[in-house]
Amino acid sequence: MPTAKYEIKRKCETCGATFLARTLDSRYCCKKCSEIATNKRRSEEHKRALMDQLISKVPDGRDYISIAEAEAIFGVCAKTIRRLIQKGDVPSINLGTRLTRISKTALLEKLPLRQEPIDRSRPLPKTYSLEPGDCYTIGEIAEKFGFNDSTVYMHIRKYSIPTRQIGNYVYAPKSEIDRIYKDVTRL
Repeated sequence: MPTAKYEIKRKCETCGATFLARTLDSRYCCKKCSEIATNKRRSEEHKRALMDQLISKVPDGRDYISIAEAEAIFGVCAKTIRRLIQKGDVPSINLGTRLTRISKTALLEKLPLRQEPIDRSRPLPKTYSLEPGDCYTIGEIAEKFGFNDSTVYMHIRKYSIPTRQIGNYVYAPKSEIDRIYKDVTRL
C-alpha cells in the first residue's frame, strides 16, 4: 500500500503544542498530556456526580437553600452567588458562620437551571453501502473529477472514506466522493 504524501499536523488539546499525529484520532502530543486530560475528565465526572447527589438531597418545597446547594442546582460558582448576595440582587439570611441561606425562587429569576454537560462520546460511524452499484471505482473518480489516481487515494485516506476491493478494482461510496468533490468541476 502506498504511503500518504502528507502529514497530519494537530494542536494538542492539553498543552497547545503542534505535533504530527500518528493516527487520525490522535488528540494529544504525548502520554503525559493524555494522562492529564484523562484525570481532568475523571475529576469533572466525579464533581458532577457529587453535585447530582447533593441535588437529590434538597427537598422541593424548601425555598431557602445553602450556597453549595445553589451551586449544584444552578451550575454557577459560589463566588458568583456570593456576589449576587453582596449586590443585594438575591435575598439571603445569615444563620451563623457558614450558614448563609438564599432564596431559590429569587435565584430562579436570575439564573437558569444547570444544564446537563455536553455528551462527549464519539458518534456512531456512518454506514455505507459498498456494493459496486453505489460506488465509484478509483479510475472513475480520477476520470470524472480530473485527478491522478494517487491524488484520489490520498483524499480517500485524508477524509477516512471507506473502500472495498473486488478483484483489481477499489470502490468508494458515491455519496462521500460527491461530498468532498462537490465544488470541483472538470475543465
